Amino acid sequence: MAARKPSIQDIARAAGVGVGTVSRVLNERPNVAEETRAKVERVMQRLGYRPTFAARHMRTGRSQLFGFLTDQVTTTPFAHELIKGAQARARQADRMLMVIDADGDDRVREQAVANLIERGVEGIIYAAMFHHEVHVPAALHEVPTVLVDCYAVGRTFASVVPDEVRGGREATERLLADGHRRIGMVTNDVLATGYPAAVGRLEGYKEALAAAGVPFDEALLREGTGNADSGYGWAHDLLDADDPPTAFFFGTDRMAMGAYFAFAERGLTVPDDVSVVGFDDQHYIADALRPALTTIALPHAAMGRWAVDHLLTAPWGDDRPPLQRRLPCPIVERGSVGPVPTRAEGEEA
Repeated sequence: MAARKPSIQDIARAAGVGVGTVSRVLNERPNVAEETRAKVERVMQRLGYRPTFAARHMRTGRSQLFGFLTDQVTTTPFAHELIKGAQARARQADRMLMVIDADGDDRVREQAVANLIERGVEGIIYAAMFHHEVHVPAALHEVPTVLVDCYAVGRTFASVVPDEVRGGREATERLLADGHRRIGMVTNDVLATGYPAAVGRLEGYKEALAAAGVPFDEALLREGTGNADSGYGWAHDLLDADDPPTAFFFGTDRMAMGAYFAFAERGLTVPDDVSVVGFDDQHYIADALRPALTTIALPHAAMGRWAVDHLLTAPWGDDRPPLQRRLPCPIVERGSVGPVPTRAEGEEA
């Protein structure tokens, strides 16, 4: 038979104090002498006393829990950094995360929100698999909520997303800085979808060219689908142009990986013959390529931290519009960018 767990009354008797004093120590209330507080804490440690979640919730009225509702995020390469960032900030504030993956199922999503609210969570983080507009369960209006890597129709919830435009601009500026002016771009999605990542990264590309006095050339633009085959095919296609690019900006690291194979088939080396910048900073791709890929990192850990911090500090319930935050996407330098290659007179591009 398992030994009986010590109660608050057992702690009080062993420490020679009243039950009310033990309660104030447990709830970190004032009006307890430091010597008495230390004695009670020593007795709790010696007897192995651990207050139950339910008892603490009843005493304080606070669960110290945040819900973390994902929509297929846990199936992506970015889940680790996003959840790790949120957990680290929650831990600093003595909070815990309850993580639920709805797996794209509306019924699961609705039930998950209801379950989290029933358990008294102090706030909910709703994270999407990629940056886009979302329709969220109406019940989220009942509890402080932050959306991560997505935003609500009508901007009715606080949100934090990557600054896609700035990321596209910095990727292009990196290539311009090494003298490239013929820079091919392959978007990470078909532009007609309107997804912010594809549209924003292209806008940043155009902004960087304009700032450098380089005219935008639509002949250097291709609409990709994000995967390696797309990068492989469009790299070949752009290299077949009469005046091919000397550098490429791919909307995903997977497309950049596919392009590496296309370059190798043509006897081109990176970065001596052609320079490449990717986007996403998927380590298992970017670090594994030879040379390793210079790329733009999505700020998943930073978004997770920001979401928890906003739940902790935002003045919920006032009339101010929910904050919409964009976080910068830092460039990660590796070895895939070099100066414009020089060609012998008469040599074909």
